[in-house]
Amino acid sequence: MNSKSDTIQVGMTNTFACSYLPEQNEQLLVLQENILNVELYEQLISLGFRRSGDTLYKPHCPMCSACQPIRIPVKDFIPSRRQKRTLKNNRDLSWSIVNSTTDEHYQLYQEYIAKRHYDGPMYPPSRQQYDHFLHCNWLKPQLIELRENGRLIGVAVTDMLPNSLSAIYSFFAPEEHKRSMGSLMILIQCRIAKLLAKEFVYLGYQINESRKMNYKTNYQPYQILTQQGWQQSE
Repeated sequence: MNSKSDTIQVGMTNTFACSYLPEQNEQLLVLQENILNVELYEQLISLGFRRSGDTLYKPHCPMCSACQPIRIPVKDFIPSRRQKRTLKNNRDLSWSIVNSTTDEHYQLYQEYIAKRHYDGPMYPPSRQQYDHFLHCNWLKPQLIELRENGRLIGVAVTDMLPNSLSAIYSFFAPEEHKRSMGSLMILIQCRIAKLLAKEFVYLGYQINESRKMNYKTNYQPYQILTQQGWQQSE
């Protein structure tokens, strides 16, 4: 991204209350370009950016550096004993990849937010909110459906890029929590990435101090983006 034609402009938001660490304020670097393509997007992800709708963003908080970009190097990933058990316990489920969202997806999302995240910033759910973070003019996200005897019980929204998958968001039927659905959908994305010969699965940000965001180091080995570049766990 050194040539003049590759120049991009990045803005910065005002500070606002952090969704994950209540005692902190959050500030974001934001890029919103109509000329984005998947190759440039993948470069920006490797620099710590994430996608929401058409917008790419990256935390740039004045007093906090808790958000750590994290990714799984697929060829090195080895499921733990617990993750193998999760896969075994869900052998009755089927999964497929679709490239368009449906009312069935939204109904599941609505139920998930209302019952699992009623204390978070995405509550109350709305179709406008759902479409805003999911829809992208320059990239069509893929949706991985999980079904039990035809009934939709989980969806993982994923961006499939030339060398990686980027996990955008997952939601599932709240009554199926004993299946470890969140973990299962990450494991399926790792399996898909391996089948497609992708190098990485990006999981967003690891936040050690946040109960809701400190689970991603369970997928080992993993890599964390530091000032020295991507560092792999031991």
